[in-house]
Amino acid sequence: MKGKTAIGAALDAAGVKAQYDGHVKRILGNRQVLARILKGAVEEFRAFSPEEIAGWIEPDIRIEGTALRPGETGKEKLLITGDSTESRIPGEGTITYDIRFRVYVPGQGRRETVKLLMNVEAQKKFYLKYRIVTRGIFYGARMLSEQLDREFTDSEYGKLKKVYSIWICMNTPLHIGNALTEYWIGKRDIIGTMPEKKKNYDKLSVIIICLNEKSKEKGGELHGFLNTLLSPRMNAARKKEVLLRDYGIEMEQEIGEELKQMCNLSEDIEESAMRKGVRKGVRKGISLTKSIMRLAGEGKTEEEISALCGVSAKMVREIMEA
Repeated sequence: MKGKTAIGAALDAAGVKAQYDGHVKRILGNRQVLARILKGAVEEFRAFSPEEIAGWIEPDIRIEGTALRPGETGKEKLLITGDSTESRIPGEGTITYDIRFRVYVPGQGRRETVKLLMNVEAQKKFYLKYRIVTRGIFYGARMLSEQLDREFTDSEYGKLKKVYSIWICMNTPLHIGNALTEYWIGKRDIIGTMPEKKKNYDKLSVIIICLNEKSKEKGGELHGFLNTLLSPRMNAARKKEVLLRDYGIEMEQEIGEELKQMCNLSEDIEESAMRKGVRKGVRKGISLTKSIMRLAGEGKTEEEISALCGVSAKMVREIMEA
């Protein structure tokens, strides 16, 4: 029997709401998607196929569920296993990443295999109260500093792993359109020459991928792929058709039993209610409540229901206790 792959199920659940916070993280956190992002945006992977890259991503991809401010606590949603999306350092507050994972670049000849630490963030707006590159540098710097006692100890700084913070910005202004920019640590000899290998200082890169479906400048293959994947105008069936035909994204797999249908996000309910009236929002709220109660009746835990329905564990608990 054929069933949907994880990306196929995520696209069906999202529909035209692919840019909504909970949906976009699940879509971008898929292994097939991450492999194509790495190939199109990260220098170390450009010579490899998406299939090869997917095999080098460790099976510990974390996807954030609840954003936190410094001092707050919460529960992140686990896609597979691995590093927390939450970074806490005493005196420096808490930051929460959208997606975090590790990936390897295989060595060639006498080169050793290189391990990279990755962070992928999604933004619906390009212009905010801060510059995205500045926030990206901060995220990357935190990923460097928290490697102490994880990737290396004491003064073993040679074991410091390079970090990438990749920002996918949807709906960028037309004057920017589809663009891809990288910021990194470079070397400039001012007086004389310092004989230093690049690998010793090339430790942080921030990559910004700008997307705009309407732009005349279509960008590269990665932009076409992401614009299709995250399009708010294209329905799930059309997306799956294009992604399979043009980009080789598998939408079906052999499974022993049918996958359970994913619930709608609470964000879908709230925004739909604001735009189309409270009555429609209430109907969807009733549907969500029924889905949660059905899953609870099947013995699912709050965390499992939260992951299936794309809502917080707190909301699940409130609905069950109502």
